[in-house]
Amino acid sequence: MLSENEREIEELTAVLKALAEPNRMRIFAELMQGDSCNCELQERLGLAPNLLSHHFRILEKAGLVHSRRDRVDGRWIYYSVDRAAATRWHAWFNHFLNPARIQERIVCGPEGQLIPSDLIALSP
Repeated sequence: MLSENEREIEELTAVLKALAEPNRMRIFAELMQGDSCNCELQERLGLAPNLLSHHFRILEKAGLVHSRRDRVDGRWIYYSVDRAAATRWHAWFNHFLNPARIQERIVCGPEGQLIPSDLIALSP
C-alpha cells in the first residue's frame, strides 16, 4: 500500500512526464489562455488531429485537462485546464522550489571535519 507521500510522488511524476513533451507543453500553455477546441489548437500549433488527440489523452490521464462536448452540437469537443489541478500543482511547486527551504548543512566528507577557521583559510 502506498503512503500519501508516495501517491503524491506518483501523481507528480505523471504530471511532469505529461508536460515534458514539447507539444503537450505547448497545448497546455494554449489552454492556460482559456478553453479551446481541436480546430483552434490545430491551427495555432500545426498539429494533426490524431496527434492532438493522442496528446490530450495523456494530459487528461495526468489529470491536467478536461474535455466536454458542445451542448448544441455534440460533434464539437472543448478542452480546458483542470483548475483544481493547476491550483494544486502551483502550490506544490511554489513550496517545493522555494529557495527559503534550502538549509545550510555540514558536508559529510573531509571538508565537514574542518573547523570554521580552517575553512576560511581554504577559501579562494
